[in-house]
Amino acid sequence: MPTWRSNLLLIVIGAWFVGLTGRALWLQALNNDFLQRKGESRYSRVIEIGASRGMIVDRNNEPLAISTPVESVAASPADLEAEPADLRRLSQMLGVSAEELRGKLADTKREFVYLKRQLPPEQAEHVVQLGIPGVFLQREHRRYYPAGDVMAHIIGFTGVDEKGQEALELAYEDRLAGKPGSRRVIRDRLGRIVEDVESIRAPQNGEKLKLSIDARIQYLAFRELKEAVALHKAKAGGIVVLDAQSGEVLAMANLPTYNPNSRGKVDAQRTRNRVVTDLFEPGSTLKPFTAAAALEAGLFDFSTVIQTAPGSMTIGNRTIHDAHPQGALTVAQVIQKSSNVGTAKMGLTMPSEMLWSMFSRAGFGSPPRSGFPGEVSGRLRAHGTWKPIEQATMSYGYGISVSLMQLARAYTIFASDGVLYPVTLLKRDGPPEGTQVVSAKTAQAVRRMLEMAAQPGGTAPGAQVAGFTVAGKTGTAHKLEGKGYASNRYVSSFVGMAPASKPRVIIAVMIDEPSAGQHYGGAVAAPVFSLVAAGTLRLLSVPPDAPGKTTVLAPEEVPVVREDV
Repeated sequence: MPTWRSNLLLIVIGAWFVGLTGRALWLQALNNDFLQRKGESRYSRVIEIGASRGMIVDRNNEPLAISTPVESVAASPADLEAEPADLRRLSQMLGVSAEELRGKLADTKREFVYLKRQLPPEQAEHVVQLGIPGVFLQREHRRYYPAGDVMAHIIGFTGVDEKGQEALELAYEDRLAGKPGSRRVIRDRLGRIVEDVESIRAPQNGEKLKLSIDARIQYLAFRELKEAVALHKAKAGGIVVLDAQSGEVLAMANLPTYNPNSRGKVDAQRTRNRVVTDLFEPGSTLKPFTAAAALEAGLFDFSTVIQTAPGSMTIGNRTIHDAHPQGALTVAQVIQKSSNVGTAKMGLTMPSEMLWSMFSRAGFGSPPRSGFPGEVSGRLRAHGTWKPIEQATMSYGYGISVSLMQLARAYTIFASDGVLYPVTLLKRDGPPEGTQVVSAKTAQAVRRMLEMAAQPGGTAPGAQVAGFTVAGKTGTAHKLEGKGYASNRYVSSFVGMAPASKPRVIIAVMIDEPSAGQHYGGAVAAPVFSLVAAGTLRLLSVPPDAPGKTTVLAPEEVPVVREDV
């Protein structure tokens, strides 16, 4: 090789080394921030710090909904280093298809994607042991409901992202949901956090929600309702227990129900809270309001005699019947015996607007505003559209539709000397502000009528409670079917209060389509009231107001008292 060529080659090589040395000096000594930024951009990540959802507790601080920490598997596609065999093992371990996994990892610019949410601890640990760079665990929270199906219709449930989906979890999402925080961390090639760089935003946990519900009373109400639905082979049932002095909901149960901790195949029929979302015609449980309207207007009093013979009454081309022809009855006896004819005569004596006003002021036709999502207003037509036969039937609970919650709330009028209290599912901090609907004199008179109805000689002797006076009213109504009423499908109900001398609780029971031979409210619903009331009064330490009363009929001993439907 000529000398000049070898010299030129040496010069080129020397210049190359000088350039490399200069570049290294520039990057390492004079401009090393560049390399640091590049390194940090690959492994520095801003991660979300989950906030815990607020706990839901009953009035005695018994936990009803708790968020527990769980692990989810996530990945950073931008940092992923995995062979096809690694991905196959990962897909098998997670129980997802290889195609689905590849789809989630396809965007290599993404820094975060969930691969599988909320794994059992042992499964999550196995994923970590695979040691795939770019795959890591992410701490989350999962909602757990200690009471399971007993509280399901009250509490509801959350989705996988812990957002409320049903019931109070949905209604109070803003208060329960926390606000996640964030921080900057350094991850190694396996996705493990090796350095906590800085906190960007601190997480804020959700607010604790304290309900008016008493878990002890809830279990009691649920158990007795479940047994009644099974005994009478009913389609469904509902019960609500109110504090008569505050309007607080102490218990609210529905059947059929579901388990909120395992809801993969739950249908809408089971998640529906029938107490607040379903309507039915209340039948004879509405008669006390007709009596109250008549007494309040001065048209009748407690002892006014109404002739109900011959046990029927024709209006136009329609005839109203009583189950048993009674002859002359006082207003009190009309309620005690549940006379359709007597109630219709009271209802037709007053202008339609007066009867409508009583129903409206009692809360029918408007939602109870309990705070529960999906609560219904019911159906109360404008009085100007009523025909005489409609006014008559409406007086005893046909042609009007209510929810069980509306019905229970309306009875606070008779329990609290004429005051209608607002209902709530949250524990009150002070006494509620009610609305005076009728005078104390009228309310007390109707309550005495209701006490007669729950005694032997009335329609609900099966509602009696040992040691306590009881007041209440049965209801038995045909169900709507097409444009008319089904001949053999009924809704059986009872609404009562105890002690009658100074009511502490109001309990409303509804049994939908009992089919085991009995369908009258006195035989089907009233015994449920008796059992739940007895347990509730004991749990609340309410002193007996009739300590000498010890004889109470067992459910199987309750006589079948017919009320025409």
